[in-house]
Amino acid sequence: MKKNLHPSNYRHVVFEDLNNGARILTRSTVATDETTKWDDGNEYPLVKVHITSFTHPFYTGEERVLDLEGRVDKFKARAAAGAAAKDKRVAAAQKAARRTAAKIEKAETVATANKTTNPKSGTPKATEAKA
Repeated sequence: MKKNLHPSNYRHVVFEDLNNGARILTRSTVATDETTKWDDGNEYPLVKVHITSFTHPFYTGEERVLDLEGRVDKFKARAAAGAAAKDKRVAAAQKAARRTAAKIEKAETVATANKTTNPKSGTPKATEAKA
């Protein structure tokens, strides 16, 4: 077995949840400069964390927004921008489809008009003029 594989500086440390103030006393090697007095009257190193099992929705069963750095807001803004861009693309595609349909309709109208007029003089054909 390898020697010095595991750290030797394990000590009791207090982890404090910044959301609700819950504190846990456990052993850790984490380095910190802050200390706190525990219920037993002893001083222990203190580590402040943003989320623990006391406040994490997976453990609490609650669905809450725990957004300290604006990640949820950024995600919602990106999602809204993506939806707006998609709507804009759909509108542009519909506009292009309407233009294409109008061009086809105009071309058919012109083709129909050309069939009924004499291509050289632009006057109606003799056979159709009698009708």
